[in-house]
Amino acid sequence: MAKIDVINQTGAVVDSIELNDAVFGIEPNQQAMYDVLVMALAGRRQGTSATKGRSEVSGGGRKPFRQKGTGRARQGTIRAAQHRGGGTVFGAVPRDYHYRVNKKVSRLAVKSALSEKVADAAFTVVDKFDLDAPKTKTFVGIMEAINAPKKTLFVVANGEDATNAALSVRNIPNTKMLTSTGINVFDLVHANKVVMTSAAVKEIEEALA
Repeated sequence: MAKIDVINQTGAVVDSIELNDAVFGIEPNQQAMYDVLVMALAGRRQGTSATKGRSEVSGGGRKPFRQKGTGRARQGTIRAAQHRGGGTVFGAVPRDYHYRVNKKVSRLAVKSALSEKVADAAFTVVDKFDLDAPKTKTFVGIMEAINAPKKTLFVVANGEDATNAALSVRNIPNTKMLTSTGINVFDLVHANKVVMTSAAVKEIEEALA
């Protein structure tokens, strides 16, 4: 098991913690992360694109001209696709792009993303986040003290009282705070650094090990 320092809000080392190699020390599976990322991006699509087919456009209630004798190609309606104002052939229709990958693949992808952050030294453990009141300026000072850059993902345990910290993070661009049960591959990969509380580390290890 790899050992990592635990720091407080001022950046001082206060303890150390051993990371479970089964969660934070595996060989990252790039294919699993790719599959889960594609799934996540597909689920974010609105799926509201729509076009009208020939049965939905207005007009075209009768045959535009007789079948034979005009020298022109036969036509049944002016709302066919080849006419101006006609319907679209195989056009887009509203649909749901959401789908699911295998649960084992999802778990492997999360462990791969966490292991990649640890291997890249982009992973920090803090003892807790303790703010007296929601204050963005105070939390920005904490980020500077613990060397957390922009696009940092903060993770806290479900049982922790981090309401003030979560409210403070909301106003900082490209910064997000999630609970241990809410972590996902997209946010882990998108972040430049992951900062996690000790309690969150234990919860994640219990869930994924």
